[in-house]
Amino acid sequence: EVQLQASGGGLVQTGGSLRLSCAASGFSSGEYAIGWFRQAPGKEREGISCISGRDATTAYADAVKGRFTISTDNAKSTVYLQMNAMKPEDTGVYYCAADPRPLYTYCSLYEDDHHFWGQGTQVTVSS
Repeated sequence: EVQLQASGGGLVQTGGSLRLSCAASGFSSGEYAIGWFRQAPGKEREGISCISGRDATTAYADAVKGRFTISTDNAKSTVYLQMNAMKPEDTGVYYCAADPRPLYTYCSLYEDDHHFWGQGTQVTVSS
């Protein structure tokens, strides 16, 4: 059974940092591409970052470029999202998800490409 669990959310002040973790089971995080998504209340869910399986190619949404960094520890089957210089606009529920397609040199920020989803973790950035 493929399972993903996001953790590490919490309350942080503007300009602060958080690191989210996505623990994978039922597969190796090096086999599938992993994406991070977020959803603010009343807003559409958006893809913010992803990392491919074999060569760890990464992609970022414009809203987080230069502030967020995605990385993976395949030995621990865990993907991380380091979030720096956080803004109130970063507030929302953050999800990690897996794209099971055999795509190892690029990754997708489209929600529909990801078939396995974690529970989500709340991130709140205070003004």
